[in-house]
Amino acid sequence: MQNRTSNYAKYSQFNFSIPDYCVFGALLLFSTGIGIYFGYIRKKPVKPSRDEELDDYNVPDFGSKGMNEYMLGSRQMKVFPVAMSLVASYISGATMLGTPSEIYNYGTQYWFIIIPIILMAITVSKVYMPVYSVLKVSSSYEYLEIRFGGSVRTIAAVLFTLNTILYLPIVLYVPSLAFNQVTGVNVYITSSFVGLIVVIYTILGGIKAVIHTDAWQTLVMFIGLIVVVLLGTIYAGGFGPVFQHAAEGGRIIFANINPSLYERQSLWAVLIGGFFYWTCNNSVNQTMVQRYLSLPTLKKVQQSMTIFTISAIIFISFCCFAGLLIFDFYRNCDPLSAGLISNNDQLLPVYVMQIVGHLQGIPGLFIAGVFGAGLSTLSIGFNCAALVILQDIVRASFKVKLSERASTILVKFTIIIQGIITVALIFVLEKLSGILSVVSSLIAIETGTSCGIFTLGMLVPWSTTKGALAGAAAGAIMSGWVSFGTQAAIASGQLGSHKLEVFVSECPANSTITVPGYVDESDVFPLYRLSYHWITVIGFLSTLLVGTVTSFLCGPKDLKTLDANVISPVIHRFLPKECFNITPDSSPYFSRANSARTSTYILNKSKHKGATEKY
Repeated sequence: MQNRTSNYAKYSQFNFSIPDYCVFGALLLFSTGIGIYFGYIRKKPVKPSRDEELDDYNVPDFGSKGMNEYMLGSRQMKVFPVAMSLVASYISGATMLGTPSEIYNYGTQYWFIIIPIILMAITVSKVYMPVYSVLKVSSSYEYLEIRFGGSVRTIAAVLFTLNTILYLPIVLYVPSLAFNQVTGVNVYITSSFVGLIVVIYTILGGIKAVIHTDAWQTLVMFIGLIVVVLLGTIYAGGFGPVFQHAAEGGRIIFANINPSLYERQSLWAVLIGGFFYWTCNNSVNQTMVQRYLSLPTLKKVQQSMTIFTISAIIFISFCCFAGLLIFDFYRNCDPLSAGLISNNDQLLPVYVMQIVGHLQGIPGLFIAGVFGAGLSTLSIGFNCAALVILQDIVRASFKVKLSERASTILVKFTIIIQGIITVALIFVLEKLSGILSVVSSLIAIETGTSCGIFTLGMLVPWSTTKGALAGAAAGAIMSGWVSFGTQAAIASGQLGSHKLEVFVSECPANSTITVPGYVDESDVFPLYRLSYHWITVIGFLSTLLVGTVTSFLCGPKDLKTLDANVISPVIHRFLPKECFNITPDSSPYFSRANSARTSTYILNKSKHKGATEKY
């Protein structure tokens, strides 16, 4: 810990060594190898699981067993790989780099996000997943056509596709930026090469390659972060000094009960906004639901959700503590103020190079972890968007009937086009700072609106198609208005960062210290000053409230004609008994007396099929 000022100056001496490049290259080679393995080597006939009814299996989701295998793994995937895939794809490189930056700049209040994650898991498992399991949909948006009609399904599918196109360039840009920070390799060269790798193994192996590659990349991601945190803690002298210095620097904040909606990381913003953000993403977003649908039973979905939740909490906690380690090291010389970095999202990479840059192979392991997080999100994004375009837009919206060969060509062509667009859009990302909030804002537009539509359908029995359409329009307009208005205000300098105080007393004498000035925000439109946590809430509530009111005004749905299977089991006890006899082939077990425990029924059904299970 001595001669810290000298350490700041020596950063430029640390570069990627040959072992670092070998570790990083191994990640890319192994990922491509998995795609080749599942695409060409491990092609075997698909057999129905004892967890599924044989008659259900004989009806392919995509018009052929081959496409069903490619897109959903024939619903025979295993619990643990799917859980790791959920972790890898949801926790992207933006989370890995953005979360430590958030803690460094705004304190530990964000760490409370682990509470909404737990509540999210309970909500998704009990409210949303039973409906998908009963209906056996091939995509989450298929539910919307069953409940509201084709127009609502099309709108949601288009929103998802646009969101994916906007989001995936950020996912690819983040690890490329980290790689540039430690190697100097041009961001565009890195992103183009890595994008090509992802396109190759996603095309070759389908969902099986994506899930198994994600599981491998999750392992690398965890190992890379844990090694950095452990070495950083040893360098700092243990946990005690880290928390002591963080407290002295004003970073330990766990009870910011300021009721202002303008407060970026208040207790209420994190708990309420975080719950809506995580729940909306994990309940209806196709990138998550497709993995749930690849499992054979609701019980296994819930088991996978449990593993995912625990893993996500552990990983995010490590990311938060990494933010405290960064503050401990730079507590007397902020790297951004000193000109050591140009963007806050480079904090973790520069910290890694200064702490373990002299240990060959460790920086490569860390960057491989960052890329693993990004690659997994990218691959599942490509795969899911291709599924939505095929199933929800081409087949459902345009009523085009495609053969298996034509479907395969369309899916693979769509993945290639997505890869090209993703790399092309990276050129606009250099103008954006604060990756965590930007990503959250973009996702919130589609996520809050889509989740509002699904919730309207599952929890508001009297809702109608007109209500869903009006709600979707209101949600998209409100969340888009707030999100893009906020970004425009930030870009024009009308909004300040509100970061906590940083210190520069130990910066090298030749550093050019920059101190951000005070920004008067009194004239900024109030909605543009809201914390990014509230954007999802605005979109969700706008959709739900407008949809409910419009349904009433235009004539609510007659509940006696409603199929109970499209309503969440938590509402079943309030439905009239006629709802449980709408579908002729409905299971006799679905009656008003026991339908409130639909998920329990499904679990019991799977137990009767086999006393033991392996997953």
